[in-house]
Amino acid sequence: MYMVYWTVVEGDKCTPHEKLFDTADMVAAMQQMEVLRKRQRDGEGVRFITMASEHPDLVGHPGVDVTGADYNWKKRRR
Repeated sequence: MYMVYWTVVEGDKCTPHEKLFDTADMVAAMQQMEVLRKRQRDGEGVRFITMASEHPDLVGHPGVDVTGADYNWKKRRR
């Protein structure tokens, strides 16, 4: 899945927005970001345009995991 985030700034007020896209709709998410960037270039108060992704079928948990005492990582290159 993809999530596009942006903030609309009007005076002292900042309003956050988001729009969800399906995993197969990356092109639509990128097009949404370009529409927002055009609005920004045209002088509208659109700021902080960004996209995040998260695959719904991840094998492991996101983030750092704890390793056991038997874990022995070695750098392969010297």
